[in-house]
Amino acid sequence: MQKFHLGHSPIPHSPSMEEDHSSSSMSILSTPFLETPRKTPSKPNKRTIVTTLMEAATFTSSSFKEDTYFISNLKSSEKKALKQLKEKLLSSDEINNNGSMWGVCLIKGDDVADVLLLKFLRARDFRVNDAYTMLVKCLSWRKEFGAENVVDEDLGFKELEGVVAFTHGFDREGHPVCYNHYGVFKDKEMYERVFGDDEKLKKFLRWRVQVLERGIKLLQFKPGGVNSLIQVTDLKDMPKSELRVVSNQIMSLFQDNYPEMVARKVP
Repeated sequence: MQKFHLGHSPIPHSPSMEEDHSSSSMSILSTPFLETPRKTPSKPNKRTIVTTLMEAATFTSSSFKEDTYFISNLKSSEKKALKQLKEKLLSSDEINNNGSMWGVCLIKGDDVADVLLLKFLRARDFRVNDAYTMLVKCLSWRKEFGAENVVDEDLGFKELEGVVAFTHGFDREGHPVCYNHYGVFKDKEMYERVFGDDEKLKKFLRWRVQVLERGIKLLQFKPGGVNSLIQVTDLKDMPKSELRVVSNQIMSLFQDNYPEMVARKVP
């Protein structure tokens, strides 16, 4: 695996939202950001949060190559695994009744479906049965959670939008960039307001999934296209011990249900 570096800090390449595999040197991003956050943070936060994170993302790798998802580039064993997974899905009543995510029908057999199936296969090292189990669990979770419709919900976190987690702009290869900054929760009043009890925590997790789902809507899901995000995380002032439970739950949700959705993580 190649390794990316921002100064002297490693920037891992993740097959899932939280799993790290690494890589080479960095070059400066020349293309400006193309989107604006849904809500611009107030002036006191603008420099310390948004601008700092944007500066961190002005570094990207000139040598990093996201998987193309072209079937012709797969090894024969990988092509065989993809074929077996498709057959397994077609013979499953459970998948036939609930076989789509992000608007993609998984049993349609087209290139778009192949991109998603390959994400699950890679997350499980092309072990067909394991990839199938992961996919079924993910579909079940999305249905129960209401993930397909969460982007349109008003969850009451207007003060966090554009500050704590948001998607803003693209790297020079076209990957949407998602920013995370949890330092605002060092304020005890803010922390209690957002995480004060189990219901509040549950609502926050739903909002964090909403942010991710909005970012995923910017992906192309096609061979040769942009099929993953960049994650930029600012750890400054983050109350790590207080947010341990939150972080673990976010990590678990992302690992289980969003395989191969992050191209790089920038700390």
